[in-house]
Amino acid sequence: MIPSLIRMARSRTYAEAINLLNTCQSNAATIEAIRKSGGRMNDYAIVEMNDYLRRIGYVPDDLNKLNVVHITGTKGKGSTSAFTERLLRTHMTGRIADVGLYTSPHLCAVRERIRINGEPLSEEDFARYFFEVWERLEGNTKTIYPHTPQFPIYFRLLTLLAFHTFISLGVSATVLEVGIGGTYDSTNIVPKPVITGITSLGLDHVAVLGNTIQDIARNKGGIYKAGVPALSVKQDQEEATRVLAECAEEARTSSYEVVPMIPETALGLRGAHQRINASLAVALARGFLRAQGKEGMDDALPRSFVAPLAGTKWPGRCQRVEQGKTTWLLDGAHTTESLTSCGEWAWGEGNKPGVLIFNCSGGRAGQMLLTALLEAGARTSSSELVELGKRFEAVIFCTNVTYTDGHFSSDLTSHAIDPNDLSQLATQNQLRDAWLELVPGYDPKQAHVVASIQHAVDLVRGMEGEHEVLVAGSLHLVGGVMEVASLQGSLGMV
Repeated sequence: MIPSLIRMARSRTYAEAINLLNTCQSNAATIEAIRKSGGRMNDYAIVEMNDYLRRIGYVPDDLNKLNVVHITGTKGKGSTSAFTERLLRTHMTGRIADVGLYTSPHLCAVRERIRINGEPLSEEDFARYFFEVWERLEGNTKTIYPHTPQFPIYFRLLTLLAFHTFISLGVSATVLEVGIGGTYDSTNIVPKPVITGITSLGLDHVAVLGNTIQDIARNKGGIYKAGVPALSVKQDQEEATRVLAECAEEARTSSYEVVPMIPETALGLRGAHQRINASLAVALARGFLRAQGKEGMDDALPRSFVAPLAGTKWPGRCQRVEQGKTTWLLDGAHTTESLTSCGEWAWGEGNKPGVLIFNCSGGRAGQMLLTALLEAGARTSSSELVELGKRFEAVIFCTNVTYTDGHFSSDLTSHAIDPNDLSQLATQNQLRDAWLELVPGYDPKQAHVVASIQHAVDLVRGMEGEHEVLVAGSLHLVGGVMEVASLQGSLGMV
């Protein structure tokens, strides 16, 4: 390790923790390969992760003390985690640190990924636990394989940090969201969770990643464990349901259930699709609380669950934030299915977006994503797609770079952006072309391509009158807008 990084490790500030963490990011090519593999690139992933755990002083069985609810899926896993966390937190009292939540990605600050009772770790706590993990890895350099890096990649390191934090604080329950896939994910080293659940499996992941629905289902089903209840929502594809049932049988789970939809009830998260996520969360929480000896968990929707479901918050997902003359409609939807749900929400509930800020990953089909958004909006508002598109006073396609000078907020630094794509604004120009094709007759002068999120926010702020601004296509984009537009006060879940 170079001396400057050693000095940073000993100074223990949050900013320096983030700088060190960012040195563990993979580049764009590596991340794209991992994404396309569904997280299967490294056959040694779980063995290496267990070894990293050993090097910071733990064995896998220590993770069972966290009382884990393990959740995966291709859409809705973050919302399901948020509902589940709120339900458990409401029903578990009497300790200082009751419920831990680990999710990804973050919006504005890395510490959002690790929450205690709904609140992100403070900068001081994040730095303290981060350097405890970092210095243990620094002091114990013997790796299980010669090719294993001394320090794990970004997500693995954050997962180790989450485990260390939750063990150190003695949480009584942990909601653990999978990062990518399931079988080979860094979170999948907990030997015996209390209960496991799988959200909806999206068809567009099949199209984009080149995997079959059977591949995706089997990978997700890798979180099922022997002797542990296994749950899933009803999948759109019968083949996916069949494969998940096979995974449960092969893993020798204690039970396997396709959860029924809960009765209609108020939900704190907007969008019709959230009822599916809430149904899985209810089943996960009921199963967890039964295992803890809690009574009154037999109803399809226990009465004590109604208020927590209505009070659940999950920033950056179908979130409306009013700020002066601007109303921000924020949704990190980034698949055709989630953008369909986004469109239903964005043109429902009295919303009337007149400005769009949009970005997506370079590897995704921009026209398909924009079509899904506009088609859903047109159906919801009883309009024609072209008519709806022409109502936008401006559409802005920007990169995920935070500021106009080309740098990122340190918490939002990303090595995952292809520098060649970025320098040419290739993705953004492709999105603009797709928009103009989808909405014939739209004034090209109103379709902007800009190099940063700050450029986009400045354009909005320079417009006269009041505006509803829809921000969608990327959670990183939503987080950047929240950072630049100073909307961080809406990040809490409590």
